[in-house]
Amino acid sequence: MERGAGGRTSSALFAGFRALGLFSTDIAHVVRFSALKRRFYVTTCVGKSFHTYDVQKLSLVAVSNSLPQDICCMAADGRLVFAAYGNVFSAFARNKEVVHTFKGHKAEIHLLQPFGDHIISVDTDSILIIWHIYSEEEYLQLTFDKSVFKISAILHPSTYLNKILLGSEQGSLQLWNVKSNKLLYTFQGWKIGVTALQQAPAVDVVAIGLMSGQVIIHNIKFDETLMKFRQDWGPITSISFRTDGHPIMAAGSPCGHIGLWDLEDKKLINQMRNAHSTAIAGLTFLHREPLLVTNGADNALRIWIFDGPTGEGRLLRFRMGHSAPLTKIRYYGQNGQQILSASQDGTLQSFSTIHEKFNKSLGHGLINKKRVKRKGLQSAMSVRLPPITKFAAEEARESDWDSIIACHQGKLSCSTWNYQRSTIGAYFLKPKELKKDDITATAVDITSCGNFAVIGLSSGTVDVYNMQSGIHRGSFGEDQAHKGCVRGVAVDGLNQLMITTGSEGLLKFWNFKSKILIHSMSLDSSPNMMLLHRDSGILGLALDDFSISVLDIETRKIVREFSGHQGQINDLAFSPDGRWLISASMDCSVRTWDLPSGCLIDSFLLDSAPLNVAMSPTGDFLATSHVDHLGIYLWSNISLYSVVSLRPLPTDYVPSVVMLPGTCQTQDVELSEETIEPSDEMIEYDSPEQLNEQLVTLSLLPESRWKNLLNLDVIKKKNKPKEPPKVPKSAPFFIPTVPGLVPRYAAPEQNNDPHQSKVVNLGILAQKSDFCLKLEEGLVNNKYEAALNLLKELGPSGIETELRSLCPDCGGSVEVMQSFLKMIGMMLDRKRDFELAQAYLALFLKLHLKMLPSEPVLLEEMTKLSSQVEENWIHLQSLFNQSMCILNYIKSALL
Repeated sequence: MERGAGGRTSSALFAGFRALGLFSTDIAHVVRFSALKRRFYVTTCVGKSFHTYDVQKLSLVAVSNSLPQDICCMAADGRLVFAAYGNVFSAFARNKEVVHTFKGHKAEIHLLQPFGDHIISVDTDSILIIWHIYSEEEYLQLTFDKSVFKISAILHPSTYLNKILLGSEQGSLQLWNVKSNKLLYTFQGWKIGVTALQQAPAVDVVAIGLMSGQVIIHNIKFDETLMKFRQDWGPITSISFRTDGHPIMAAGSPCGHIGLWDLEDKKLINQMRNAHSTAIAGLTFLHREPLLVTNGADNALRIWIFDGPTGEGRLLRFRMGHSAPLTKIRYYGQNGQQILSASQDGTLQSFSTIHEKFNKSLGHGLINKKRVKRKGLQSAMSVRLPPITKFAAEEARESDWDSIIACHQGKLSCSTWNYQRSTIGAYFLKPKELKKDDITATAVDITSCGNFAVIGLSSGTVDVYNMQSGIHRGSFGEDQAHKGCVRGVAVDGLNQLMITTGSEGLLKFWNFKSKILIHSMSLDSSPNMMLLHRDSGILGLALDDFSISVLDIETRKIVREFSGHQGQINDLAFSPDGRWLISASMDCSVRTWDLPSGCLIDSFLLDSAPLNVAMSPTGDFLATSHVDHLGIYLWSNISLYSVVSLRPLPTDYVPSVVMLPGTCQTQDVELSEETIEPSDEMIEYDSPEQLNEQLVTLSLLPESRWKNLLNLDVIKKKNKPKEPPKVPKSAPFFIPTVPGLVPRYAAPEQNNDPHQSKVVNLGILAQKSDFCLKLEEGLVNNKYEAALNLLKELGPSGIETELRSLCPDCGGSVEVMQSFLKMIGMMLDRKRDFELAQAYLALFLKLHLKMLPSEPVLLEEMTKLSSQVEENWIHLQSLFNQSMCILNYIKSALL
């Protein structure tokens, strides 16, 4: 990714993940046989990478790494796959990584032919280069005059050692020996450009496809034509022969039809009409199997099986996406695993974010299904509905009746669709009486219960229909809801409130049940689209002046306004928690707005303008569709798996362009430590020990250090062992440690003096502890932090021992006790370690309560402490009472 302003990456929130719904382009597929696994594999191009499928189940086996440009032709041998892009081509091993790259052409490569340990490439200037695969060196270069012999097809005839057959756009063919660099023979041809060359099962026989639609079966050994066939569908795009015992040849055409020819009877035996909706890019019969693999520019890969008596192929397996750019995408359901998409090809499809086997097509919309069944496939084209422009879906009652409603381009009636049965539904919803003919449906919504559909029309009328019966249940407004075209309709989550907006710039709130107008408000500009987040009651409006308004439907007030887009806003999406609003615009940008702060927190540009954005209900992915693109692109939400700064972007922030993700799941590139610069985006916040001197601050010690100080005698009584500990028979060796909360190794005793006195020094027994010494120092310099830190490190038993030893009877003194009380006073003054001060003072009073009144110095300190403790507690108690009051009100008040 590129880096934008301020050193941050172009998008802080979203990273390209993968593309859905891409299966084929206009580049012919390649079929390979794995001798190791005894299986056929088919490889199809999808833009800058290619997919490899197992023919047995058509399951995706591998996705290659992306190339810098779109692939323009492909070829394969038993070990490698070759893909050309521009004037360079690469060899891929294991269907994934590039192992060889060949550079030397000056024009775009359009033909590749594997040739043993060599590979032959031909560019559009008719320069033919033979490369040694493993050394990547040129073996031979042949240059042809484009005006006389422009190479359009290449073939290595079977059993012809070191020979290749070249076809030209001028119609002639040439047979070359590439080892001796000699032209062996020139076939005059038929003065019509050659488009395809294919080896027949018989030796010396080649099928030649021509621009005129003719297929010539020619013997290249004797230069004799064996038979001719003709198709009236335009140039021959590809040819293949059956090798399972049936003398059948298949020939593809630019209009999507496939002709099946019997080579024995020399006649057409069948036509596979509309095998693809666009030109047949490639077709291949699998070796010794009745299976035909086809692909086309309609983004479909199909396998046909020939097991019927008439010799016609039936569809066995397929992988299919949209064949035209998308018009609308939305997540279906709450698990975030299915995306519904409508396209300009007229189909409604569902793509799975988990696995391609869960993809399904809901088909084309048909005006009259009974008529199609009665008259057959030929009439299906004439009764197809125009493309879907808007749709709404709700899974609440999907098992009972239709769960999707869609409005079509230029149509008044809205169609219903059944997701479970994957077909168009039973009803076409439209009002019965209309004065004008040019009225169309412009906005739709389904209630959260799945019972009602709301449809807005270009005339300003808004109608409600029952999804189960298709019956009209009323309209909003006396004659019409809006004077202009309805731009958006939405129903809240409880079917209480209905919101509509029209092109005249009005936003209206209706009672859904009584259909009475509750409130109307005018907008600054005409709205382009509207989106409601039902859970939070937040309404997003994209206006024609390229700004966004956000309303709260409870208060019916504009709570946020965003501006910054430089083009029409095509779509909006809310995050599942309602905190982010994501907008897609014709200025090729996708922007993320933070609603609580009202700021722009992320923005990135794309090569192609985004038409739709949809956020997953689980918040893990953002799905986008783009102008002139057939796929759905997923972007992962970085904030779910790493720390992301949500700081507002500066007003002068210039977003950088992000590449669309490929069909392979993106893997993060590990950067070296030298290239990683410390970003000022994420500044670690070090919390101070006390935020403010007026705030009561607790310590960070666990409760076990101070909570049970007053109950130590009870705890010791409970923990008293019932019997003395037994010495283990063979105790292991342990390094001696000093007792305490923090384990420390005991230092070895040093006994350097051999004549050490054995007389016991009684002064050692009466030695004062470190805590007592620190308290004595505190009396002099009035600093008690060192004494307090020592006390914090001790456990409950150690604290009790230290406080007990302060008494004069246990080796302490009145001055030390006075210093302890001053330390507690210091803690209360600073309002730090509040709970420790209370616990230590309570234990001190419990241990020394009998002797404290007899010492005037201690009594004076106790009087000061008493007033301090009372003052702090009154302040805290007032805050507690205020909070309890508010909490009780919220719990009991009828809001």
